[in-house]
Amino acid sequence: MQGQARAPAAGTVLNALANRRGAAFAIDAYVEATVELGDPGPVAVAVVGEPDADTTLVERCVALTTAAYGDGEGGRVTTESDVPLAAGLKSSSAAANATVLATLAALDVPVHDSSTSPASTDDAGAGDARESAVTREDAARLGVRAAREAGVTVTGAFDDASASMLGGVTVTDNDADALLAHEPVDWDVLVWTPPARAYSADADVARCERLANLADFVLETALDGRYAEAMTVNGFAFCAALDFPTDPLLAALPEADGVSLSGTGPSVTAIGTADRLAAVEARWHEREGTTWMTTTQNEGARVA
Repeated sequence: MQGQARAPAAGTVLNALANRRGAAFAIDAYVEATVELGDPGPVAVAVVGEPDADTTLVERCVALTTAAYGDGEGGRVTTESDVPLAAGLKSSSAAANATVLATLAALDVPVHDSSTSPASTDDAGAGDARESAVTREDAARLGVRAAREAGVTVTGAFDDASASMLGGVTVTDNDADALLAHEPVDWDVLVWTPPARAYSADADVARCERLANLADFVLETALDGRYAEAMTVNGFAFCAALDFPTDPLLAALPEADGVSLSGTGPSVTAIGTADRLAAVEARWHEREGTTWMTTTQNEGARVA
């Protein structure tokens, strides 16, 4: 019983810490998970290149998925990533999505792109879940539930999870795990990641909540399809709230269409066209850390 899947990382349009509404977009960088299942029992996890990584989230993803759609199988999971951990690029959401999809594949449970009445795994028993269609939104919600139980997220991060699972850009209500908007986008994306790491669960939520009125404006702007403007306002606001410098954002303007702190940092993402972002890339290369060019990704997470 083996399955393999990969899920893309993502950048931020609206951080959900202020008003529990968020928006994110998938990028062309991935976390891959291979799941091998056997008899009921514990789950062993290996993170390639990160021997000391906390594996609680991945363990919970397997446990919840096998409880809902299998018989509590245990086994082994190996994850491999070209997304830096704790960098604000949604590596946790990507890992959760890849693990859930790989576990469903190992259980031979089909996943559908959409459903008129998505199943919930919170209250249904395993037998009921097996008889329900599993959509990719369902799978993302299962990973979000695992993230909450693992204590690696404050909001549940359905914005990040949905962007990674569905591709394109998504706008969400994270309190209800509801999708408010979803559409494909075609942007070049420049990413700067400094050496430092930042964990979402450690963010100062109280400071971020002071931005609630501004976050409501960013939400309206995003729902109006003005994603670049929304993310730039979000970026400067959350740099202030989370105590990150705004210099990298200013260095991206005016060439970038939009620029923001990604998640709770420390990465910064800029969107636009590759030719105009080249000037930003040259400036960011002068900073300590890693700068790389990629694109948006519209397919989302997929079973390999």
